[in-house]
Amino acid sequence: MPNKRARLLVVLVLLCGFLTVAGTHPATAAPLSDSLWFDGSPLTVQNGRFTDASGREVVLRGYNVSGETKLAENGGLPFASVADARKSATALRALGGGNTVRFLLSWAYAEPVRGQVDTAYLAAATDQMRAFLDAGVRVYPDFHQDLYSRHLFDPDSWYTGDGAPKWAVDAGNYPDEFCGICLFWGQNITQNEAVKRASYDFWHNAHGVQDAFLTTAQKTMAYVRQHLSAEDFAGIVGFDPYNEPHAGVYDPGQTSRTWERDVLWPFYEKFRARMDAAGWQTKPAFVEPNLFWNANLDFQKEEGGLLDAGTLGPRYVFNTHFYDQKAISGVFMWGKAVDGQYAGDFGTVRDRAAATATPAIVSEFGHPLSGSVSDKAPTVLKAMYQAMDSRLPGARWWSNPKASGPVLSGTQWQWDIYNGRHHELMNGNPDKVLTEGDAWNDEDLSAVHLDDAGTAALRQDARLLDRVYPSATAGTTVAFTYEDRSRDGSTTLTWNPVPGSLPNAARLVGSGQYALLLWRSDGGEAPTELHLPTSFPTSATTVVSDLGTAYAPPSYTGTTPIGVTAEPGGTGSRRLLLTAPDSGVLHYALVTNGATAPSAGLLGAARAELTAWAAQAVN
Repeated sequence: MPNKRARLLVVLVLLCGFLTVAGTHPATAAPLSDSLWFDGSPLTVQNGRFTDASGREVVLRGYNVSGETKLAENGGLPFASVADARKSATALRALGGGNTVRFLLSWAYAEPVRGQVDTAYLAAATDQMRAFLDAGVRVYPDFHQDLYSRHLFDPDSWYTGDGAPKWAVDAGNYPDEFCGICLFWGQNITQNEAVKRASYDFWHNAHGVQDAFLTTAQKTMAYVRQHLSAEDFAGIVGFDPYNEPHAGVYDPGQTSRTWERDVLWPFYEKFRARMDAAGWQTKPAFVEPNLFWNANLDFQKEEGGLLDAGTLGPRYVFNTHFYDQKAISGVFMWGKAVDGQYAGDFGTVRDRAAATATPAIVSEFGHPLSGSVSDKAPTVLKAMYQAMDSRLPGARWWSNPKASGPVLSGTQWQWDIYNGRHHELMNGNPDKVLTEGDAWNDEDLSAVHLDDAGTAALRQDARLLDRVYPSATAGTTVAFTYEDRSRDGSTTLTWNPVPGSLPNAARLVGSGQYALLLWRSDGGEAPTELHLPTSFPTSATTVVSDLGTAYAPPSYTGTTPIGVTAEPGGTGSRRLLLTAPDSGVLHYALVTNGATAPSAGLLGAARAELTAWAAQAVN
């Protein structure tokens, strides 16, 4: 919660007229194509959930856009042009199934000269954000940094960074960077003295660098607020103040937990005040704990998770990352991920968010798609998505669905259409031109690239990425699961088959994909929505619910309990809409693409089985 210093800062900002938004706000834009009356409302945080104006629980799913921002080739922007941004946004919605992006920004390019914000950069970034908003994709910007700044690194270094501008680095007179025996770029965080000292100085506002950052952040938010229409701004979910924070160096007697309490949290309160002054009062700050708080290597783990921050909602969202460092190491995990591999890790995220009375978002997760450990990617990513859908392994889901927990929001790292086609001079060195992968510290995690025809194409199994998920639930989600049947090479991975105790439901699903949502209705008029992947064409989709049954569901109308319609944005993506006008009643819906013209008898028998199962398993 904001303390007295933060509230005083807000008052001073408002009284002094410091960095106020000039001019009138643009007129409201025309509604998105394919939108319905309940679409497009701003999200708020209520009762530990993201909610829309209809009171529906909203799940945010998508990608980071993108690591290109870390590079110099396009001037710290995710895209070379608005046309590329539009191409990426359309593909992300139609191929990747995303409804949200974490949109990376660069402090170095926003404030290349101390005290002077580059409005041309802000204008270009805002135009690129608008491309996603026009496609029906929600946005939360992130002032990104890794290893503090690229300007800490020598032209011939093995590594590079991004974040702070050159003037901020020059002010510190840091030692020549050196990581020692570093097999992974992230080791620079705790081994490179230049990175450690620069990070320490930022958190302690040495040379006024933190004040400068906050001022630039406020100017950036004010610019975005002014130059987006009211309808577009409604699609801005919040702001991520600082990527993967770490102390750099702890003061004598300080621990990771006390650093979060005494240094990191006051910074977030200051940032929150700047959001308010820039006109973002109703948008939450997506605050990250110490990046090592949930590391899955014991020697890397540090106590944290904003344990002393108290209640965060509705002004803040618990925002964290998760990478399986054991799997990435190639040493600490020899095999592949299995059913329920990350149930405990993501369960900890749910528990921490619940303790702070706010929703959680896993704003980065992923795994390398090339190199010595890339063979683990299909199972690692499946297990991560499984753990975001439910805190239970598939083997236990059907026997105890009420322990499933809330469906987590998340944005995968990353969505970079330039993957494999970069032309980045690493640290400005013309003799080190990077073209492969993500062109940044040997990473290669992008789910997308451009094929030889310049068309966006997936680099991972579409069954894994384009998923059924409950994008908006009219009431309270009780449980959710999705069996994507994604593949590891030629092997289809099935971790949650329909149990033999439900023979008719199992026959209906067969070898197809399926999702099952249980929820309690809230009496609202807006329907529950589930995203329908491209693998679920309307003509081959079957729905079995207490609300009714449907094979090839009809087009949605306000009086249709089960219907299909386009998602807003005009990209051709679709959604299933389920209307339950009652309140406090348990409902379920099984959605599958496994059936081929099922008989009325099979649909009825599966419905009877699922009705009895739901009543016994949940009530």
